[in-house]
Amino acid sequence: MGAADRLEVLIQRCYAGLDTDELRSEALARLKGLLTVDAAFFATVDPATVLFTSATADDPLGEVTEQFIANEFGRDDVNKFAALAAARDPVSSLGHATRGDWASSARYVEVMRPLGFGDELRAALRSNGRCWGVICLHRADADAGFSEQDLQLVRRIAPHLGEGFRRSLLADPVDAVEAGPGVVVMDAALHVESISAEAEHWLRELDPERRDELPVAVRAVAAQLLRVHELPAAPALRVRTRAGRWLALHVSTLRTERRPGVWGSSDSAGEEVSDGRRMAVVIEPVGPGQLGSLLLDLHGLTPAQQRVTELVLRGFSTRQIVERLCLSPHTVQEYVRASYDKVGVSSRRELVSVLLRGSASRG
Repeated sequence: MGAADRLEVLIQRCYAGLDTDELRSEALARLKGLLTVDAAFFATVDPATVLFTSATADDPLGEVTEQFIANEFGRDDVNKFAALAAARDPVSSLGHATRGDWASSARYVEVMRPLGFGDELRAALRSNGRCWGVICLHRADADAGFSEQDLQLVRRIAPHLGEGFRRSLLADPVDAVEAGPGVVVMDAALHVESISAEAEHWLRELDPERRDELPVAVRAVAAQLLRVHELPAAPALRVRTRAGRWLALHVSTLRTERRPGVWGSSDSAGEEVSDGRRMAVVIEPVGPGQLGSLLLDLHGLTPAQQRVTELVLRGFSTRQIVERLCLSPHTVQEYVRASYDKVGVSSRRELVSVLLRGSASRG
């Protein structure tokens, strides 16, 4: 089978109904058959924040996960995933971004070069204008990096992978016993200080193979708060567990009062030991009605269709939507019908039931 045929098979597999882990594993294996890749990082993201929701990393990349996350969310550098997600061209290489001066990238100097890697190729995997995943491909240190032909190949594949990830998040959840909100308290180094039983439950559902390491979604949302430490809290991260349930991760800063003789104050010599900063991550299950625009994105609605559908969900009539959005009645009806088709319903009542309650109307 030639390269062109292998490429078409990879694209077709993006529409084969694979779950997230299956798609990620198969796509990466097939991609490595199309171009030279010595190691790869592959993650799904929340399209609203571009924070990682799940990730896999080839050895030895897994050994530097903390450094990688600290660079991604804690300092300036080239080809940040959030920047690629918003860029006209969502694919770029380190060599291209630095004009061949790899050492001008802190990520290369501090993380990649010590591992023996040289150039890296990064892509935001977008579908319908929203980013659903990211990929970073590495090559062993060498004078030659990724070529323009390599970048073109990834540009060809990226939107199909983005669509595949979007579709993988639409599968129905399995039935299981629900737990309430849980709390994880961490220090500024992202070390866990305390954790509730409910949080343990949700962490196991996010990553059933987890041992001591927190799932990448928890580390990513905490690292973002460290980046914007002047804020009391960061935007919530929406994550789908392997069992198909949706969770919201909220992180906020806790501060310890500065009193003599306690942590976060002064030691016996009067020198300040720490600023007392702690972070609390609250993990709670959310239903379809709490997912907001994410659920509309998941069903593939365009921004224009979303604006109309959001008003439908709020109970607006066609006439009220026409007046609010300054559209013709015909255009509103077209958008509503398109929403029906994409969600798989045939009436407003069913649309509301699926998008706000998670189940189709009966009768």
